[in-house]
Amino acid sequence: MPWIQAHLTTGKQQAPLIELLFENLGALSTSLADAEDEPLLEPAPGELPIWQRTRVSGLFEGSTDSDDLRQRINQALNRDVTRNLQMEVLQDQAWERAWLDNFHAMRFGQRLWICPNGKRPRQRDAVIIELDPGLAFGTGTHPTTALCLEWLDRHPPGGLRVIDFGSGSGVLSLAALKLGAERVYATDHDPQAMQASADNADRNDVSERLELCRGEQLPQQPVDLLMANILAGTLIELQPLLTRLVRRGGSLILSGILEEQATRVADAYTGPFRVAPPRQREEWILLEAVRC
Repeated sequence: MPWIQAHLTTGKQQAPLIELLFENLGALSTSLADAEDEPLLEPAPGELPIWQRTRVSGLFEGSTDSDDLRQRINQALNRDVTRNLQMEVLQDQAWERAWLDNFHAMRFGQRLWICPNGKRPRQRDAVIIELDPGLAFGTGTHPTTALCLEWLDRHPPGGLRVIDFGSGSGVLSLAALKLGAERVYATDHDPQAMQASADNADRNDVSERLELCRGEQLPQQPVDLLMANILAGTLIELQPLLTRLVRRGGSLILSGILEEQATRVADAYTGPFRVAPPRQREEWILLEAVRC
């Protein structure tokens, strides 16, 4: 059975209202997407990330009358939005599987791979993380995550105790564990992210060495390595806490930093840490530091 998909481009403030309108008009699902190639950073706690110009899409049953739907949208908004409203007919298929078919195995560094179900590399010494795209931030496709994964591939944390601060999907935790970490403590403010980390750890058979922690449950004894792939402002604000969590001689990996923010973040950690020159991918920076 075919489906009808409606797309309406609107401003940031109206996007949630359009999404709700589509749901009230019978949309089976809705989604938001960037309408103007605008970069969108990982949101701070409590923030809702929406682009300035947002494309709101709604999927409707194929029996829906497109002309009637367009008229009802115009009536609900009390204006003619025909110029920004697009309708298309979609043929029936397994949508989730079709999406995953375009998500291929990715290599980070020399031997670390992220692979969706059934897509494995031929490399004999590959270290494989089984992971499909999900709701939580972090499948390796973003430059900030890729920088962290490549660092872990170059510096396997064999036998080390590690904190993954802002764990998202748990991808960095999984990579550290697959590369030999003794134990990883993962924490995130989002309960959905914590559940994703737990599910992905089960899937990758590393649950016994992963400990999911609320902020107050982080280990009292400083660890050998702390990774924090979060916003630059939050990294600066949390400097005292992150410093306390790393032992002397231990390593700190900071990412989620734009090029123009790198100096401020590095300055915040200089003193307690020896900060190495930054690594860069596109406009994003990774900082590596060693606790003094």
